[in-house]
Amino acid sequence: MSWAPAASAMLPEPSAAAGLCQVTPQGPWHTVRRELAERGSVVVFAHLQDWLADFQPDTGAHSALPALLGRDFARLQKMTNDEVRARFLASRLLLKYTAGAVLEARPADIDLAYKPGGRPYLRGCDQVDISLSHTADLLVVGITRCGWIGVDAELSSRQLHGSAVERQICTPYETDLLARMAPGRRNAALVRLWTLKEAYSKAIGQGLRFRFTEFGFAPGAQRVQVLRPDGTPGSGDEWSFRTWTVAGQYTVSVALVDLGFDDAVDVTAQTMLDEGMVDALLSQAR
Repeated sequence: MSWAPAASAMLPEPSAAAGLCQVTPQGPWHTVRRELAERGSVVVFAHLQDWLADFQPDTGAHSALPALLGRDFARLQKMTNDEVRARFLASRLLLKYTAGAVLEARPADIDLAYKPGGRPYLRGCDQVDISLSHTADLLVVGITRCGWIGVDAELSSRQLHGSAVERQICTPYETDLLARMAPGRRNAALVRLWTLKEAYSKAIGQGLRFRFTEFGFAPGAQRVQVLRPDGTPGSGDEWSFRTWTVAGQYTVSVALVDLGFDDAVDVTAQTMLDEGMVDALLSQAR
C-alpha cells in the first residue's frame, strides 16, 4: 500500500511536527521511520479489519499471538465481548508494530506496559512517548522522540452542538466564539475542539481527569495554542497541534510538546536512554 497523507488538514498549521501515515501489518514501515527521523514525531492510522485479517483463527499468525501480545494476551483471553476483543487486539498490534518499526526491533520484542491511568508506554524505551486512540473502525497511534504526545480520534458526524457535552467541554471564551460562528460550522468546530482537548490531556498524562472547561483553544484560529478560560495564552511555542480529516468521516488531532531532546538521538532499541526518564520529567513538572 502506498503512503499518502490520506487526509487533508482542516486548517493550515505549518508548525505541527507530526506527519500522518496509513499503515497495515505490511507497512509502509520505512515511511514511518523516515517521518520520525525527519520530523521527530509521526501519527499512524489504520482500519480495524486491516489489522484483524492476518490474525484470524485459521491463519498461522494466530498461533503467534501469545508471544506477540505478551502480558496483553491474558487480558485478551478474559474479554467476552467480541467488539471489545477485536478493538483491543487490533490496537495492541498496531502499537507494537509501530514501535517495532521505530525502534528497529521485532514487534514481539516490544514490552508494552501501562501507567496507573491506563496510558501505554514502552518499557525500557522512555525517550519514545506513545499515545493511542480509537473510534468506530479507526485506530490511531502517535509516537515521538521529542517529548510527549497525545492523539485523539472522533467521528466527524458526532452531534455535540446543543448537547449537554457542549456545556461540559467549553470555556466561556470558546462559547462566545462559537456563538459568533455560522450555525452550520459549529458542530464541526466542537468536534475539533473535543479532539484537541483530548489529545492535549493525553499528552500531559491527565486524560479525562483534567476538566475541559479549565483550558481551551480558539475555534478557527490559524495558530493553535492552549488558552486559559478567558482566552489569554496558556502555553508557549514548545506546544504544537494539528487536526486532520481522515477517510472523510473522522476527525483526528495530535498534541505535541517538545522537551528539547536532541533531534539527532538514536532511538533504536539498543541505544535507548535508561528507563524512568520520562517519569522523572513528569514528576518534576507537577
